[in-house]
Amino acid sequence: MLDDVIFLCKFAAAWLLPPGIFLLALLYLVRRLWRSAKRRLAAFASSLALIMYLLSTPLISSLLVKELEGVYPLPEAPAGDVIIMLGGGAFGDVPDFDGMGVLTSIPSSRLLTALRLHKRLGLPILLSGGQVDQASGNEAEIARRVLLSLGVSPDKIILENKSQTTGQNARFSAEILRAKGLLHPILVTSATHMERAVLNFAKNGVQVTAYPTDYLSGKGTAFHYTYLAPSAGALYDTTIVLRERLRTMVTKYIE
Repeated sequence: MLDDVIFLCKFAAAWLLPPGIFLLALLYLVRRLWRSAKRRLAAFASSLALIMYLLSTPLISSLLVKELEGVYPLPEAPAGDVIIMLGGGAFGDVPDFDGMGVLTSIPSSRLLTALRLHKRLGLPILLSGGQVDQASGNEAEIARRVLLSLGVSPDKIILENKSQTTGQNARFSAEILRAKGLLHPILVTSATHMERAVLNFAKNGVQVTAYPTDYLSGKGTAFHYTYLAPSAGALYDTTIVLRERLRTMVTKYIE
């Protein structure tokens, strides 16, 4: 009984916070437009509200995320001669345990997976990612400092610290791989990012073994009515999927 009350309160609270409160405001606008006989505008606003609502629900968001994250399943026995970890964000002016600069949550998850693969397979790690803008830190250099503090030998770390996009990750990493005679890389990046990353490496002549991590959704199919409540987190995950789909299309057909 108490659990039901808690879930019901969470469902109600979702409509008092963005994006729920904005959806209610939009529905109020629809009501006013309809009463003013502005039926076409009311229909447009209601359609917009419905689309926003659906994209903001964990139910729809998780379905979209699962489809994208399922493109490359996790290999049971990965094999190769180098591990490539792609960056995904860093702050250069934030103090850390042993210096300045921290990775954001996404590359931190990728780094943990790369480290565990390194521990299992003994392969070198190629860290790919530069400084995207003045407010960020150099991703590869910060990741290198973290790996060294966790006991990884310096000679097992390869640095690619100039790239600012996934395309540059692939291009600059491919140059390093060819120079070092590394032919079978294991690519570590977020599951939602993997399809586009693999495509970029393939366009640079590198066939990788995909090792996705940083999952946004589980594999379960259970349903709860709270999955129908609008959520900023769900909308953010939906935006990630739509962004990746768009950028993958651009990479495939335009770049």
